[in-house]
Amino acid sequence: MDLYLFRHGIAAERSELIHDAERPLVAKGQRRTRQVAKRLRQIGVQFDEIVTSPLLRAQQTADILHEEKLGDRPISFPPLAPTGSFVEGLEWLKEWQNRHQEFANLVCVGHQPNLGNWAEQLLWGQMGDRLVVKKAGIIGIHLDRLTKPASCHELFLLTSPKWLI
Repeated sequence: MDLYLFRHGIAAERSELIHDAERPLVAKGQRRTRQVAKRLRQIGVQFDEIVTSPLLRAQQTADILHEEKLGDRPISFPPLAPTGSFVEGLEWLKEWQNRHQEFANLVCVGHQPNLGNWAEQLLWGQMGDRLVVKKAGIIGIHLDRLTKPASCHELFLLTSPKWLI
């Protein structure tokens, strides 16, 4: 299966007036995310499922992926939140993989450094803050069976939005 890790688009700056979980995408973030989504569709990417962090900016990003016809309505998935658990996410991912065909595509919309750390754990078996996903950027990993060692998985995409739009 192919797992795509998609970072949310550019969001409103942190402030005392807006709780972090409620920071929305700004106009530039919406526009850039939509451009990336359109480009992904043009090159033939399609998701069997879209799961997203429950934070507003990630939900809005996932909604754009859905609106651009890359997949069905997004499903909220708390392990993708900044405080989420990789272990919990991995268990769910194993179950998801067992329920779907070998060539299924899943996109997880979330936050940095979590997405980079998840990719590192899946690829190399350890996290080290080496992979950085830009806002509206994407990582693609071909996952063999998740019961196999990390070295069995293959990175096939790591790009910032500027290379897609």
